[in-house]
Amino acid sequence: MNEDSRRHPFRDSHQDREQSHHTPDTPQSLSPSYRLAFDDHDFMCREELRPVRLQLELLKPEMMLDEQGIDSTVVMFGGARIPEPAKKHTARTKTLADLSEFYDEAREFARILTLKSMETGGRDNVVVTGGGPGVMEAGNRGAADAGGRSIGLNIVLPFEQAPNEYVTPELCFNFHYFGIRKMHFLMRASAIVVFPGGFGTLDETFEALTLIQTGRMEPVPFLLFGKAFWQKIINWEALAEAGTISEQDLKLFQFVDTAAEAIEVMEGWEKTAKRKSVPGR
Repeated sequence: MNEDSRRHPFRDSHQDREQSHHTPDTPQSLSPSYRLAFDDHDFMCREELRPVRLQLELLKPEMMLDEQGIDSTVVMFGGARIPEPAKKHTARTKTLADLSEFYDEAREFARILTLKSMETGGRDNVVVTGGGPGVMEAGNRGAADAGGRSIGLNIVLPFEQAPNEYVTPELCFNFHYFGIRKMHFLMRASAIVVFPGGFGTLDETFEALTLIQTGRMEPVPFLLFGKAFWQKIINWEALAEAGTISEQDLKLFQFVDTAAEAIEVMEGWEKTAKRKSVPGR
């Protein structure tokens, strides 16, 4: 914030933080207690400050997405281990190598979606991924192919991970809290598309489905890429037959196999209100 845009006559925090770094060294000024609270990393990382850190992780991306004019997003979940077809020989298993076709489908889906978004100003249906490799990279890459923007919501992991090179830099975020990251995935979501993946993908899929199932979130196009994959790893009908979900819950999502099919489903979507009750209860 520059001097001309401030709405109050006081010195701003940047000025005082900079000034405090030039304070003469004395026993008093070198004491941790003397540091400005918002400029004290040790203080900000204290256990008691967790509520503040949660709030900051919610606020920072929200404010920056608003500033960048992002009104709605299309969420792309999927496996980090799925390689692009040109590198399928590096896959750990034959199944992963075979799933590389979905890298191209994710890339093409994001490309088409971004082109359509740009036709109306590029504020709606902006691609958002987890910012990592595999399907996430394909999503951000497809948006870059179209010359558009895309979002990456990364998470700090115990092993080294950098954002993929296709995320728009000013829309690339990093999180400590998984819960806040999940909120940002869904807060602007106009559609959710899920490609084959592992534990993380399944976690994100079922959490989003549960929010829609229980009426906590409005229904949106919810597309599972790769019908054969999803029907092999999850017996959806068995859940309905057992009564642990209802038959109506099977209509909360659709299977698709190609980018063109997914776009067609999204364009034919008829918006419905949040559920007021859970079928089968």
